[in-house]
Amino acid sequence: MTAMTDTSGMLASDTDIVRAHLARVTLSAPLSDLEIAECKARIKTLLRERNAILVAHYYTDALLQSLAAETGGLVSDSLEMARFGRDSSASTLVVAGVRFMGETACILSPDKTVLMPTLEATCSLDVACPADRFAEFCDAHPDHTVVVYANTSAAVKARADWVVTSSIAVDVVEHLAAQGKKIIWAPDRHLGAYIKGRTGADMLLWEGACIVHEEFKAKGLIDMRALYPHAAILAHPESPASVLEIADVIGSTTQIIKAAMQMPNSHFIVATDKGIFYKLQQMAPQKTFLIAPTAGHDATCRSCAHCPWMAMNSLERLLHSLETGSNRVSVSSELASRAMAPLQRMLDFSAALKLKVNGKA
Repeated sequence: MTAMTDTSGMLASDTDIVRAHLARVTLSAPLSDLEIAECKARIKTLLRERNAILVAHYYTDALLQSLAAETGGLVSDSLEMARFGRDSSASTLVVAGVRFMGETACILSPDKTVLMPTLEATCSLDVACPADRFAEFCDAHPDHTVVVYANTSAAVKARADWVVTSSIAVDVVEHLAAQGKKIIWAPDRHLGAYIKGRTGADMLLWEGACIVHEEFKAKGLIDMRALYPHAAILAHPESPASVLEIADVIGSTTQIIKAAMQMPNSHFIVATDKGIFYKLQQMAPQKTFLIAPTAGHDATCRSCAHCPWMAMNSLERLLHSLETGSNRVSVSSELASRAMAPLQRMLDFSAALKLKVNGKA
């Protein structure tokens, strides 16, 4: 890759693309309590009538997370959302999240209808890793095994040898490194650098970054820890290395929630999207959670610790999708078949790893 990086660390051309996407983000006006109640009641009826189930990501609005739980759906990370949908008897999956999550649900459940509240909700990592450019990069290094993060399009997944989530990425790369494999990693450079440091693997890193995690700053964390000296810092590995160096726990969304439940600390400083706070407070109601400082506040930062595309998911848009069947996600059978191969490789590896951990293999 020959493009120069700008001051944020993201490729300059990719930064322009992300800004263009953000410029199109429009959010709905807040609903009244009565409107919320009416909207939820209608959605619940339609979910039953359509034999549909709602799966929501940890970063979506608390109203959507609570609705998913109330209706027998799931609130989780992207892979568990897709896996839950695949194993469900529902004929329609409603995915509250960003577009690559809907695509993953399609790949794992090709015979089911997949709807989303909006198809405009994307991801800065997905946007910053166009399939054509990535394919060229891979072709230039044919001796490398291609490992891509789940936060990518179906087309990028189809070009990969492995797809991984943040919770299993270290284990997969460690496994490949033990075989002497050289690795191409995409798209998050911070997560890639963290994995490279943990495993010592020979890795070429794509230059993408998450606009939420990119904004967490070590200086702000140090200042906050001075105010809360007994607080533990929980960080997602998409955060910059300077943040990870002072974190007490580094992990995926699910691992962060688990750590908060198990650790004795009463206060936690959390370096990931603040949408996770709903689940954190639900699972550990006696504890206090503080959002890690970002590079700016309100209009002076791009995300302020919350993904603007996740925020596009709303009750009104969910209701409209169910009423009209709009915002249906589709992945061609040929592309889904190719993308399924690296996904299945990860699923099989994950199952074997669980057996090993549980002493059954």
